Amino acid sequence: MTAEAEAEAEAPESGKVALITGGSRGIGYGVAEALVARGDRVCITGRGEEALAEAVAKLGSGRAISVAGKAHDEAHQAAAVARTMEVFGRVDFLVNNAGTNPVYGPLAELDLNVVRKVYETNVISALGFAQQTYRAWQKENGGAIVNIASIAGLAPSPFSGAYGMSKAAMVNLTLQLAHEFAPGMRVNAIAPAVVKTKFAQALYEGRESEAAAAYPLARLGMPQDIGGAAAFLTSDQSDWITGQTLVVDGGLFLHAGVH
Repeated sequence: MTAEAEAEAEAPESGKVALITGGSRGIGYGVAEALVARGDRVCITGRGEEALAEAVAKLGSGRAISVAGKAHDEAHQAAAVARTMEVFGRVDFLVNNAGTNPVYGPLAELDLNVVRKVYETNVISALGFAQQTYRAWQKENGGAIVNIASIAGLAPSPFSGAYGMSKAAMVNLTLQLAHEFAPGMRVNAIAPAVVKTKFAQALYEGRESEAAAAYPLARLGMPQDIGGAAAFLTSDQSDWITGQTLVVDGGLFLHAGVH
């Protein structure tokens, strides 16, 4: 076990369990790390067996398991939830983080099949996982869902319009599920700005200082920033919060006013 895993294993178990999609790296791993640190157990999903195994080793094998597969595959969704229930006996929290943004360009020129793929992975998979965790545990026992949206879903996002459209749909999905699943469950979203991950690398690589200069807090986000927000939205401290989208953007939207 790594030093990090040993340190986290010392945290008393909370008794709660989370399923985190796209959890082997980046924001998903940052969320898993935050939840394990407070004593939760987690199941992380992703496409790569090796990356998942490495993440589980870092998180601590006693606190984490993984299930590999494609987020939009309904069989994978069912398998991930079934495995979580088999090993941990419950699934209190779902964090829908898996996402894709395979193309940049103006909407007028986008291949519609690519747009469909974006929606399948970013939106429909989130609904599928929510249906699965709801039926397996949360309908009878309560819990919380956190959807990872984006500020791209709250404002125009030049050259990544399909991604922005899908994240706007995630915000509305959050509202719909919050309404339908109340009062036993809470459903919220987080809308990050640019976070330093492999997924977002094209937005800052080779020009990080320039990119960070647009942020009042003078830096890009880190996975831990989103992990902390997700930990709050799945904690007792947020028990009266549902249907909300928490913007975590280093103050970027402060520049949206009239200058």
